[in-house]
Amino acid sequence: MTDPTDLAALLADLGLPEAPEPLPGFAADSHTHLDAVEERSGLRPDDALALAAAVGIDRIVQVGCDEPSSLWAAEFALAHPSVVAAVALHPNEVARHPERTKPGVETVERLAGAGAHVRAIGETGLDYFRTTEPEGQVLQREAFAAHIEIAAAHDLTLVIHDRDAHDDILDVLAGSTAPSRVVMHCFSGDADFAHRCLDRGYWLSFPGVTTYKANHHLRRALAVTPPDRLLVETDAPYLTPVPARGRPNSTYLLPHTIRFVAEQREWDLAETCALLTRNTMAAFGGAWPALGEIVPEAVGSGPKSSPTDSGPASAPEAGATRG
Repeated sequence: MTDPTDLAALLADLGLPEAPEPLPGFAADSHTHLDAVEERSGLRPDDALALAAAVGIDRIVQVGCDEPSSLWAAEFALAHPSVVAAVALHPNEVARHPERTKPGVETVERLAGAGAHVRAIGETGLDYFRTTEPEGQVLQREAFAAHIEIAAAHDLTLVIHDRDAHDDILDVLAGSTAPSRVVMHCFSGDADFAHRCLDRGYWLSFPGVTTYKANHHLRRALAVTPPDRLLVETDAPYLTPVPARGRPNSTYLLPHTIRFVAEQREWDLAETCALLTRNTMAAFGGAWPALGEIVPEAVGSGPKSSPTDSGPASAPEAGATRG
Protein backbone atom coordinates (compact mmCIF):
# COMPACT_ATOMS: atom_id res chain seq x y z
CA MET A 1 0.00 0.00 0.00
CA THR A 2 1.87 3.05 -1.28
CA ASP A 3 -0.77 5.28 -2.92
CA PRO A 4 -1.14 8.45 -0.79
CA THR A 5 -4.92 8.32 -1.12
CA ASP A 6 -4.97 4.74 0.12
CA LEU A 7 -2.70 5.60 3.03
CA ALA A 8 -4.88 8.55 4.04
CA ALA A 9 -7.97 6.35 3.85
CA LEU A 10 -6.28 3.73 6.01
CA LEU A 11 -5.54 6.29 8.73
CA ALA A 12 -9.11 7.54 8.59
CA ASP A 13 -10.50 4.01 8.83
CA LEU A 14 -8.36 3.31 11.90
CA GLY A 15 -9.13 6.66 13.50
CA LEU A 16 -5.44 7.60 13.56
CA PRO A 17 -3.88 11.08 13.24
CA GLU A 18 -3.38 12.50 9.78
CA ALA A 19 0.08 12.14 8.26
CA PRO A 20 2.29 15.24 8.46
CA GLU A 21 3.72 16.98 5.45
CA PRO A 22 6.59 14.89 4.03
CA LEU A 23 10.08 15.87 5.07
CA PRO A 24 12.46 17.35 2.47
CA GLY A 25 14.91 14.52 3.15
CA PHE A 26 14.94 11.05 4.63
CA ALA A 27 15.55 10.27 8.31
CA ALA A 28 15.45 7.31 10.70
CA ASP A 29 13.38 6.31 13.71
CA SER A 30 15.89 5.10 16.28
CA HIS A 31 13.35 3.36 18.53
CA THR A 32 9.88 1.99 17.86
CA HIS A 33 7.63 -0.98 18.62
CA LEU A 34 5.76 -1.90 15.44
CA ASP A 35 4.18 -4.93 17.08
CA ALA A 36 2.77 -2.85 19.93
CA VAL A 37 1.55 -0.26 17.42
CA GLU A 38 -0.55 -2.93 15.76
CA GLU A 39 -1.88 -4.16 19.10
CA ARG A 40 -2.89 -0.65 20.17
CA SER A 41 -4.15 0.86 16.92
CA GLY A 42 -4.64 -1.92 14.37
CA LEU A 43 -1.97 -0.49 12.05
CA ARG A 44 -0.16 -3.44 10.50
CA PRO A 45 3.66 -3.30 10.51
CA ASP A 46 3.96 -3.33 6.71
CA ASP A 47 1.48 -0.46 6.45
CA ALA A 48 3.36 1.38 9.20
CA LEU A 49 6.52 1.12 7.10
CA ALA A 50 4.73 2.40 4.00
CA LEU A 51 3.25 5.34 5.89
CA ALA A 52 6.64 6.17 7.37
CA ALA A 53 8.38 6.08 3.99
CA ALA A 54 5.69 8.31 2.48
CA VAL A 55 6.62 11.12 4.90
CA GLY A 56 10.39 10.59 4.75
CA ILE A 57 11.24 7.98 7.42
CA ASP A 58 12.94 5.14 5.58
CA ARG A 59 14.96 3.33 8.26
CA ILE A 60 13.69 1.95 11.57
CA VAL A 61 15.07 0.33 14.72
CA GLN A 62 12.49 -2.17 15.99
CA VAL A 63 12.89 -2.83 19.71
CA GLY A 64 11.99 -5.86 21.80
CA CYS A 65 10.92 -5.68 25.44
CA ASP A 66 10.57 -9.35 26.38
CA GLU A 67 11.39 -12.73 24.91
CA PRO A 68 8.44 -12.94 22.45
CA SER A 69 8.81 -9.36 21.19
CA SER A 70 12.57 -9.76 20.84
CA LEU A 71 12.09 -12.88 18.76
CA TRP A 72 9.52 -11.00 16.66
CA ALA A 73 11.83 -8.00 16.23
CA ALA A 74 14.66 -10.18 14.95
CA GLU A 75 12.36 -12.09 12.60
CA PHE A 76 10.77 -8.92 11.23
CA ALA A 77 14.14 -7.23 10.70
CA LEU A 78 15.46 -10.27 8.86
CA ALA A 79 12.52 -10.05 6.44
CA HIS A 80 12.65 -6.23 6.06
CA PRO A 81 16.11 -4.84 5.18
CA SER A 82 15.13 -1.27 6.13
CA VAL A 83 14.58 -2.44 9.71
CA VAL A 84 17.17 -3.51 12.25
CA ALA A 85 16.39 -5.10 15.59
CA ALA A 86 17.20 -4.48 19.22
CA VAL A 87 16.53 -7.35 21.62
CA ALA A 88 16.27 -7.40 25.41
CA LEU A 89 14.16 -7.80 28.51
CA HIS A 90 12.65 -4.49 29.63
CA PRO A 91 13.53 -3.70 33.26
CA ASN A 92 9.89 -3.79 34.35
CA GLU A 93 9.52 -7.19 32.69
CA VAL A 94 12.42 -8.39 34.83
CA ALA A 95 10.87 -7.07 38.05
CA ARG A 96 7.36 -8.38 37.32
CA HIS A 97 8.36 -11.83 36.03
CA PRO A 98 11.70 -12.81 37.57
CA GLU A 99 11.07 -16.45 36.63
CA ARG A 100 11.37 -15.42 32.96
CA THR A 101 14.70 -13.65 33.30
CA LYS A 102 17.11 -16.56 32.91
CA PRO A 103 15.50 -18.09 29.79
CA GLY A 104 14.88 -14.61 28.41
CA VAL A 105 18.49 -13.54 28.78
CA GLU A 106 19.58 -16.79 27.15
CA THR A 107 17.34 -15.99 24.17
CA VAL A 108 18.74 -12.45 23.99
CA GLU A 109 22.27 -13.84 23.91
CA ARG A 110 21.34 -16.26 21.14
CA LEU A 111 19.70 -13.50 19.10
CA ALA A 112 22.74 -11.28 19.61
CA GLY A 113 24.66 -13.61 17.33
CA ALA A 114 21.88 -14.10 14.79
CA GLY A 115 23.30 -11.74 12.16
CA ALA A 116 23.70 -8.12 11.13
CA HIS A 117 19.94 -7.53 11.22
CA VAL A 118 20.26 -7.57 15.02
CA ARG A 119 22.18 -4.39 15.84
CA ALA A 120 21.48 -3.72 19.51
CA ILE A 121 20.78 -5.04 22.99
CA GLY A 122 17.84 -3.12 24.36
CA GLU A 123 15.79 -1.82 25.69
CA THR A 124 17.43 -2.67 28.97
CA GLY A 125 18.20 -0.56 32.02
CA LEU A 126 16.42 0.60 35.16
CA ASP A 127 12.91 1.89 35.84
CA TYR A 128 12.40 3.14 39.36
CA PHE A 129 9.16 4.92 38.46
CA ARG A 130 7.14 1.74 37.99
CA THR A 131 9.36 -0.58 40.03
CA THR A 132 9.62 1.00 43.48
CA GLU A 133 10.32 -2.10 45.59
CA PRO A 134 14.03 -2.56 46.48
CA GLU A 135 13.86 -6.25 45.59
CA GLY A 136 12.66 -5.50 42.09
CA GLN A 137 15.27 -2.81 41.62
CA VAL A 138 18.01 -5.28 42.57
CA LEU A 139 16.68 -7.70 39.94
CA GLN A 140 16.72 -4.91 37.37
CA ARG A 141 20.34 -4.01 38.13
CA GLU A 142 21.41 -7.65 37.81
CA ALA A 143 19.62 -8.08 34.48
CA PHE A 144 20.97 -4.75 33.22
CA ALA A 145 24.53 -5.89 33.97
CA ALA A 146 23.88 -9.15 32.10
CA HIS A 147 22.62 -7.25 29.05
CA ILE A 148 25.65 -4.95 29.13
CA GLU A 149 27.90 -8.01 29.07
CA ILE A 150 26.07 -9.45 26.04
CA ALA A 151 26.28 -6.16 24.13
CA ALA A 152 30.00 -5.85 24.81
CA ALA A 153 30.72 -9.48 23.91
CA HIS A 154 28.96 -9.17 20.54
CA ASP A 155 30.00 -5.56 19.75
CA LEU A 156 26.36 -4.48 19.66
CA THR A 157 24.87 -1.14 20.60
CA LEU A 158 23.40 -0.88 24.10
CA VAL A 159 19.96 0.80 24.19
CA ILE A 160 19.16 2.04 27.69
CA HIS A 161 15.78 2.59 29.32
CA ASP A 162 16.30 5.03 32.20
CA ARG A 163 13.37 6.26 34.25
CA ASP A 164 14.07 7.96 37.57
CA ALA A 165 17.34 6.04 37.84
CA HIS A 166 20.02 8.32 36.37
CA ASP A 167 22.74 7.77 38.97
CA ASP A 168 22.28 4.00 39.20
CA ILE A 169 22.33 3.68 35.40
CA LEU A 170 25.76 5.27 35.29
CA ASP A 171 26.93 3.29 38.33
CA VAL A 172 26.02 -0.06 36.75
CA LEU A 173 27.71 0.97 33.51
CA ALA A 174 30.82 2.06 35.41
CA GLY A 175 31.01 -1.34 37.06
CA SER A 176 30.78 -3.19 33.75
CA THR A 177 32.71 -3.46 30.53
CA ALA A 178 30.47 -1.16 28.56
CA PRO A 179 30.12 -1.61 24.79
CA SER A 180 31.55 0.99 22.44
CA ARG A 181 28.12 2.34 21.43
CA VAL A 182 25.49 3.38 23.97
CA VAL A 183 22.15 5.04 23.22
CA MET A 184 20.10 6.73 25.94
CA HIS A 185 16.63 5.87 24.66
CA CYS A 186 13.85 8.38 25.32
CA PHE A 187 16.27 10.73 27.03
CA SER A 188 14.57 12.05 30.15
CA GLY A 189 17.29 13.97 31.97
CA ASP A 190 18.21 17.61 32.21
CA ALA A 191 21.19 19.42 30.70
CA ASP A 192 23.49 18.37 33.56
CA PHE A 193 22.68 14.68 33.10
CA ALA A 194 23.01 15.14 29.34
CA HIS A 195 26.58 16.37 29.88
CA ARG A 196 27.35 13.34 32.07
CA CYS A 197 26.17 11.01 29.31
CA LEU A 198 27.82 12.97 26.52
CA ASP A 199 31.12 13.00 28.39
CA ARG A 200 31.00 9.20 28.18
CA GLY A 201 30.37 9.29 24.42
CA TYR A 202 26.71 8.25 24.52
CA TRP A 203 24.06 9.18 21.99
CA LEU A 204 20.91 10.91 23.30
CA SER A 205 17.63 9.99 21.62
CA PHE A 206 14.83 12.55 21.93
CA PRO A 207 11.17 11.43 21.70
CA GLY A 208 7.91 13.22 21.02
CA VAL A 209 7.55 14.40 24.62
CA THR A 210 10.31 16.90 23.85
CA THR A 211 7.59 18.86 22.04
CA TYR A 212 5.41 19.14 25.17
CA LYS A 213 5.24 22.66 26.57
CA ALA A 214 6.10 21.70 30.15
CA ASN A 215 9.28 19.78 29.29
CA HIS A 216 11.73 22.67 29.44
CA HIS A 217 14.42 20.38 30.87
CA LEU A 218 14.37 18.21 27.73
CA ARG A 219 14.73 21.23 25.48
CA ARG A 220 17.69 22.42 27.55
CA ALA A 221 19.24 18.95 27.19
CA LEU A 222 18.55 19.10 23.45
CA ALA A 223 20.28 22.48 23.26
CA VAL A 224 23.55 21.14 24.72
CA THR A 225 23.66 17.92 22.67
CA PRO A 226 26.35 18.02 19.95
CA PRO A 227 24.95 17.40 16.47
CA ASP A 228 26.77 14.09 16.13
CA ARG A 229 25.29 12.69 19.39
CA LEU A 230 21.66 13.47 18.53
CA LEU A 231 18.99 10.90 17.64
CA VAL A 232 15.20 11.05 17.44
CA GLU A 233 12.61 8.38 18.07
CA THR A 234 8.91 7.70 18.38
CA ASP A 235 8.87 4.95 21.03
CA ALA A 236 5.56 4.22 19.30
CA PRO A 237 2.84 3.58 20.18
CA TYR A 238 3.72 5.79 23.13
CA LEU A 239 4.88 9.43 23.59
CA THR A 240 3.06 10.92 20.61
CA PRO A 241 4.36 14.38 19.66
CA VAL A 242 2.36 17.57 19.42
CA PRO A 243 0.03 18.11 17.53
CA ALA A 244 -1.18 14.49 17.86
CA ARG A 245 -0.51 14.20 21.60
CA GLY A 246 -2.87 11.82 23.36
CA ARG A 247 -3.43 9.62 20.31
CA PRO A 248 -1.60 6.41 19.30
CA ASN A 249 1.89 7.06 18.00
CA SER A 250 3.56 5.53 14.95
CA THR A 251 6.74 6.16 12.99
CA TYR A 252 4.90 8.23 10.35
CA LEU A 253 4.43 10.94 13.03
CA LEU A 254 8.18 11.33 13.63
CA PRO A 255 8.44 14.32 11.23
CA HIS A 256 6.66 16.41 13.89
CA THR A 257 9.55 15.78 16.28
CA ILE A 258 12.19 16.28 13.60
CA ARG A 259 10.73 19.64 12.58
CA PHE A 260 10.63 20.67 16.24
CA VAL A 261 14.29 19.71 16.73
CA ALA A 262 15.34 21.60 13.61
CA GLU A 263 13.45 24.68 14.77
CA GLN A 264 14.89 24.52 18.28
CA ARG A 265 18.44 24.22 16.96
CA GLU A 266 17.84 26.66 14.08
CA TRP A 267 19.00 24.08 11.55
CA ASP A 268 18.03 23.57 7.93
CA LEU A 269 15.39 20.82 7.86
CA ALA A 270 16.85 18.82 4.95
CA GLU A 271 20.30 18.90 6.52
CA THR A 272 18.80 17.82 9.83
CA CYS A 273 17.28 14.76 8.15
CA ALA A 274 20.64 13.82 6.64
CA LEU A 275 22.36 14.34 9.99
CA LEU A 276 19.87 12.10 11.82
CA THR A 277 20.32 9.35 9.24
CA ARG A 278 24.11 9.45 9.63
CA ASN A 279 23.87 9.50 13.40
CA THR A 280 21.44 6.58 13.55
CA MET A 281 23.61 4.41 11.32
CA ALA A 282 26.70 5.32 13.34
CA ALA A 283 24.96 4.64 16.65
CA PHE A 284 23.76 1.24 15.46
CA GLY A 285 26.96 -0.10 13.95
CA GLY A 286 26.90 1.01 10.32
CA ALA A 287 24.72 1.49 7.27
CA TRP A 288 21.70 -0.58 6.32
CA PRO A 289 19.36 -0.17 3.33
CA ALA A 290 16.58 2.35 3.21
CA LEU A 291 13.07 1.13 2.44
CA GLY A 292 13.04 0.08 -1.20
CA GLU A 293 16.82 0.22 -1.51
CA ILE A 294 18.66 -2.97 -2.39
CA VAL A 295 22.12 -2.91 -0.84
CA PRO A 296 22.91 -6.49 0.24
CA GLU A 297 26.41 -5.68 1.43
CA ALA A 298 25.06 -3.08 3.85
CA VAL A 299 23.04 -5.76 5.60
CA GLY A 300 25.76 -8.36 5.73
CA SER A 301 28.81 -6.34 6.67
CA GLY A 302 28.00 -2.85 7.87
CA PRO A 303 31.01 -1.01 9.32
CA LYS A 304 31.30 -0.77 13.07
CA SER A 305 31.46 2.85 14.17
CA SER A 306 33.28 4.20 17.17
CA PRO A 307 31.83 7.03 19.28
CA THR A 308 34.05 9.50 17.42
CA ASP A 309 32.95 8.47 13.92
CA SER A 310 29.32 9.58 14.02
CA GLY A 311 29.20 12.93 12.27
CA PRO A 312 30.08 16.60 12.38
CA ALA A 313 31.09 18.20 15.65
CA SER A 314 29.30 21.52 15.36
CA ALA A 315 26.51 21.69 12.77
CA PRO A 316 24.58 19.57 10.27
CA GLU A 317 26.21 19.04 6.92
CA ALA A 318 24.29 19.04 3.68
CA GLY A 319 23.11 15.60 2.64
CA ALA A 320 20.89 13.89 0.12
CA THR A 321 17.41 15.32 -0.08
CA ARG A 322 14.23 13.80 -1.40
CA GLY A 323 13.76 13.82 -5.13
